[in-house]
Amino acid sequence: MIKPANPVLQVSFHSIVAVAIPKNYHWRIAGFYFFYFAFVGMFSPYWGLYLHSIGFNAMQIAILMSVHPVMRMISPALWSWLADHTGKRLLVVQVAALCSAASYAGVFITTGFTGLLLVMVLMSFFWSASMPLVEATTLTYLGKHTARYGRIRSWGSVGFIVAVLGLGYAFDFIAIAWILWVGLVIKLGILLFARQIPPTEVMAHHTDTQPIRRLVLQPHVLALFGACFLMALAHGPYYTFYSIYLVEHGYMKSAVGWLWALGVICEIAVFFAMPWLMRHFTLTQILIASFACAVLRFLLIGWAVNMMPWLLFAQILHAATFGAFHAVSMALVHQFFRGRHQSRGQALFGSITYGAGGMIGGLLSGPLWQHWGASVMYLFSSVSALLGMFLILWKLRGVASQVHPPDPAV
Repeated sequence: MIKPANPVLQVSFHSIVAVAIPKNYHWRIAGFYFFYFAFVGMFSPYWGLYLHSIGFNAMQIAILMSVHPVMRMISPALWSWLADHTGKRLLVVQVAALCSAASYAGVFITTGFTGLLLVMVLMSFFWSASMPLVEATTLTYLGKHTARYGRIRSWGSVGFIVAVLGLGYAFDFIAIAWILWVGLVIKLGILLFARQIPPTEVMAHHTDTQPIRRLVLQPHVLALFGACFLMALAHGPYYTFYSIYLVEHGYMKSAVGWLWALGVICEIAVFFAMPWLMRHFTLTQILIASFACAVLRFLLIGWAVNMMPWLLFAQILHAATFGAFHAVSMALVHQFFRGRHQSRGQALFGSITYGAGGMIGGLLSGPLWQHWGASVMYLFSSVSALLGMFLILWKLRGVASQVHPPDPAV
């Protein structure tokens, strides 16, 4: 007769296994990133083409495409305050995802400028709420392994590629108006995975008693925010007019999709290489290289659009101008804002940089495109990136060069 196992020993064994091998929730966060950036892959390259197809001029397109950066400037601070005030970060993400999907449905009932402006304001207000909170959740979930952030975030890049390539081929054969249904499906995917994100515990930090204003006003934090604002400003014309620019120079929509996808494929490669890069270079060195690549990239886009090898090289540089830039920026923000300030730090960073910078860059791209042409518009982008690089060299190098992720191991 076999003697039953000791239940005390069984409990102890399972407890040890549970501690040694924690549940892996990477797929839940990765799924949210996938659908969130699939929507970006639909919106950034093709929404401008949809607006163009229903008769809007360059100024109207610039205004409508700038709605999201405007909301990205306003919305995250409000939602992150609500998340910190209630202590229910994930519930805020879920409510925002639901309201974003519901408000997006308005695109089916209006094609007028005022109506679409209202729909995009509401949709972007809710859509912009979730990402800073999810970024903070991801970095908290990873703990000391923040160098691995890029591997989870890379699923967002995969979602972007699936959307941008699939739609690029599709729109060579079907009407651009089908983009409305694609957007709805993606919004429902975002809502589904918003309910799957695992809860995380915010660890106490000695800065918890300080007002967040004191942290923001530190010179190195202001320098980081200022430089990243200029990088987002530089990308404003790219996200607003790049697809229209290529189509007007004779590129097929499938080729436009591949050019967008090439940049994001290279971005994924950099995300996976970040642990190695962070072991061999300081965060400041990576950031400076990213800005230098942006200077070159926008010059090539503006002045070599008819030379495919140079245009391909410009898209390869997206690995640095977004991939490495974003991963390092997230690492620095995570270092500068800890404890209960984590969500609001991420929100302020997104509002000031991607929000305000993207908004101003998008709005300026309209008159630049209309009155001086694309070459001057992308020269403006190049100069903005150059100013951002100088700001890092001037104010951030001495501080950030000492900051490394706690655990860069693969």
